[in-house]
Amino acid sequence: MLEFLPLLAETATSSKPGIGTMVALVIFIAASVWLGTLAQKVVSKGSFVKGFFLGNRGLGAWAVALTATVQSGGTFMGFPSLVYSYGWIVALWIGSYMVVPITGFGIVGKRIAQISRKTGAITMPDLFRERFQSPTLGLVTSLLIILFMTSMMVAQFKAGATVMKIAWPGSGFLSFSEDAGPEVKTPAVDEAKLTSLERVAAWWKSADKAYLFGLAIFSVTVIGYTLIGGFLAAVWTDLFQSVMMFIGVLLLLGLSLYAVGGLENASRKSIANVQAAAEKAAAEKAAKTGTVPESVSPNMGARLASGPGYPKKDRTFLPLSLAFSFFLFWPACGFASPASVTRIMACKDTATLRRSILLLCIYNLGIYLPLICICMCARATPGMDDLAKSDEVIPRMAIMTTKQLFGGELISGLILAAPFGAIMATVSSYLVVISSGIVRDVYQRFIRPDASERDLKRMAQLGMIVVGLLAVALNIRPVDYLQTLVVFSSGGAGASFVFPCLMLCYWRRATAPGVLAAMLSGGLTVLAFYIAGPFTKDAMIAGSPDFRPYYLLGIEPMLWGTAVSVVLGISVSLCTQPPAEKHVSSLFDAEPAK
Repeated sequence: MLEFLPLLAETATSSKPGIGTMVALVIFIAASVWLGTLAQKVVSKGSFVKGFFLGNRGLGAWAVALTATVQSGGTFMGFPSLVYSYGWIVALWIGSYMVVPITGFGIVGKRIAQISRKTGAITMPDLFRERFQSPTLGLVTSLLIILFMTSMMVAQFKAGATVMKIAWPGSGFLSFSEDAGPEVKTPAVDEAKLTSLERVAAWWKSADKAYLFGLAIFSVTVIGYTLIGGFLAAVWTDLFQSVMMFIGVLLLLGLSLYAVGGLENASRKSIANVQAAAEKAAAEKAAKTGTVPESVSPNMGARLASGPGYPKKDRTFLPLSLAFSFFLFWPACGFASPASVTRIMACKDTATLRRSILLLCIYNLGIYLPLICICMCARATPGMDDLAKSDEVIPRMAIMTTKQLFGGELISGLILAAPFGAIMATVSSYLVVISSGIVRDVYQRFIRPDASERDLKRMAQLGMIVVGLLAVALNIRPVDYLQTLVVFSSGGAGASFVFPCLMLCYWRRATAPGVLAAMLSGGLTVLAFYIAGPFTKDAMIAGSPDFRPYYLLGIEPMLWGTAVSVVLGISVSLCTQPPAEKHVSSLFDAEPAK
């Protein structure tokens, strides 16, 4: 098997996307649109609101499990970059992803499904409104969902456009890094002397046209098929893309292990390569400064296979407090996510929910553990042992390991299309949730209570178009540091909804004012930490100097927000009038046998 390594070395510096990558994306796009049209036929058979926003509560175990995944573009770029940079220690952090289905479905799933059926709730704001009989609470829930999920949408649209740019044949782009691509230099002009048309022309001349073209294609596709089929279109395309991701990752795992001679050899070779690279870097630094080379520990490379991880840029993986924070961060955000709650409400029955827990645990394990192994194989591959842009590791391995195979370009294209599918699935789900918040929970409740299904359909479609266009407009000159925006959006939503969801499901004494205090205090606490972030010196993790959080005691702001939410939620509930016992009994107590 090791005779395959020289062939990989030959392609290590010449890996570029080919026509197969673009063909794979076209397949994804065509299949997504087709599934959207099929979903529209199912939606049209029942009530528009229940069908478009909840799929007529008919999701089976596979649909619930594989459409409640946590995969996104970062799964195939950001996460592998961490594994490649710091080694096996990252597996402990990502281990929390295996707990996401247990926290989401196991802790609140059954109760949310029961309460949503008893109250007839269609959306998450519906759920809080009916559970606590408070229109104000429903409206605040809608506004918080729109705020945090729209922020996430902005990030995902840029990621989708970037994937299209990467996939362009011969582009040479394999990285999601913010500085990917050549810098376009234009002569300096005095904009004050230009007319409006001249300013537009000057901007277009200097614009990244490949990125803008990708943004247009991605936006039209994902908004289009979600408009056609609504919730079911999002679910079915998510299911299709999840299956493709699973197949692609396992295929790449097999190819990578074969190329390097197994996982044990990969680990040993990776350690040796990293040790050699560290010694070489120390020698080069000494040559430039004319000093004696710094001593490199003989066990430096071994830290790639042990804790606290290989040191890079004066840091090991993460400070212990932050590693602990992120272990808790994603499971908490997962079960409180409005998109996940909507999936649970659409589930067919409790037995289906239980099967979904097992399926999703296995699925997450089949995505993340192979990715860790693939990245360790990459460290053992000639030409891949010291990448300047570590988030290129999966695209490069996909191209290199398939190059000698029949139809290899198409196979690598299908693997590289996985981030695109993950991003599309995320955006379509968020479009449905945001649209339902605008139409069902604002327009129908407060503006036109007597609106017909035809009016609601038009408003839902208009809402999706407006939200999509807003995301496109904000990405024409895109924001930097997407991961910071993603963490802000996820953390803000998590802090706003984690404890309120638990109060909704399990605490009979919880009151509307208490839940309202818990929601607002959690979200505002996270926001306050992000406002304070630019004024602090230690960024702790990479991010924009103008948009990053303050890590008090090295702990993620979402955990502080959740703690404040718990204290105020309990305190305010105990200080306010208990809810009507008759209403609570109808939701919590079993109906008497007839």
